[in-house]
Amino acid sequence: MNATDLEVVRTWDEAALLDRPPLLVLEPLGERLASVGLGLVGLGGGEIRWARIGEGHSNVTFLLELAGRRLVLRRGPRPPLPPSTHDMLREARVQRLLAAEGAPVPTIVDVCNDESVLGVPFYVMEHLDGEVVTDLMPAHLDTDEGRTALPFAAVDALAGLHALDVSAGDLAGLGRPDGYLIRQVERFASLWPKVSRRTLPEVDRIAEWLRDNRPVSARASVVHGDYRIGNLMFRGSGPAEVQAILDWEMATLGDPLADLGYLVATYASPDAAPTPLELTTVTRGEGYPRRAELVERYVARTGADVSALSWYEVLALWKAAVFCEAIYTRWLDGERPGDAFGPTLEVGVPALLAAAAAAAAR
Repeated sequence: MNATDLEVVRTWDEAALLDRPPLLVLEPLGERLASVGLGLVGLGGGEIRWARIGEGHSNVTFLLELAGRRLVLRRGPRPPLPPSTHDMLREARVQRLLAAEGAPVPTIVDVCNDESVLGVPFYVMEHLDGEVVTDLMPAHLDTDEGRTALPFAAVDALAGLHALDVSAGDLAGLGRPDGYLIRQVERFASLWPKVSRRTLPEVDRIAEWLRDNRPVSARASVVHGDYRIGNLMFRGSGPAEVQAILDWEMATLGDPLADLGYLVATYASPDAAPTPLELTTVTRGEGYPRRAELVERYVARTGADVSALSWYEVLALWKAAVFCEAIYTRWLDGERPGDAFGPTLEVGVPALLAAAAAAAAR
């Protein structure tokens, strides 16, 4: 990393010397945390130790250690940002509402809209000592039983989320479930020309297929919007159990099968072609359930009619192509220096569109 492109600095005076704004400014952050009882009073709030955690393809997450406490800070990427994205204040509000209903989410301890601290809104959560699964299985679950249980635990947590009552109370204000599916299609169709500099005709063809074949939603629920194994934290010991569902940026009210279709489409299985969505590759190995088994598990837990599930898989893959194209364009513009994921999307986005077309042809 160049000396003029630092992610973390101590003061805003140091930040003024950089080519791009930093992601953390430690002294004002320490003072903010101290003011809400999370750090030491004086001396810039105390010494903060930090580390980037998570995949970081969209929003940015840091582990913080200060005053003998471990916290997690989440903020959006560096500006410029597409409109209505990376809304940290809403993401924190969603988690607080879900926590009140008993959903497995991290505990929010501070929400900051004061841009003099980091330049953007952010929130801080309690650190959870669990396991996020990507390319390796946690040792305590790396058994025949564990390899079966972990994906099924992900399905069970999704079924539990979808069982929350959204007909009244605070959760009812999270979105407008009526018309959710067509709004998803039209929103992402309108985003493509804003985030892309290339012409991929499959984008419009799939959008038209989605419009022509749209199913009728059977019911409404909380929809996570990015529900995949890599956005779950599993307990660090004992049987497979989801300790927390992470990354609520895209949450709203809508059709629960949108989440199931996304989980199935992102699940790495040896009977399906790989795509850039498969960020938890370990489940391609022997002994893990196949995609059809995940669907069977969800039906057993919810009684849902999944006869139109392929439509929701197409929607998931097509939407992923659009937001991955935005990442690719930001990489082309030099806004994601050092990013190894961005350049893969030159071919990764067409691969997503090809997978969507294949799912539509089933």
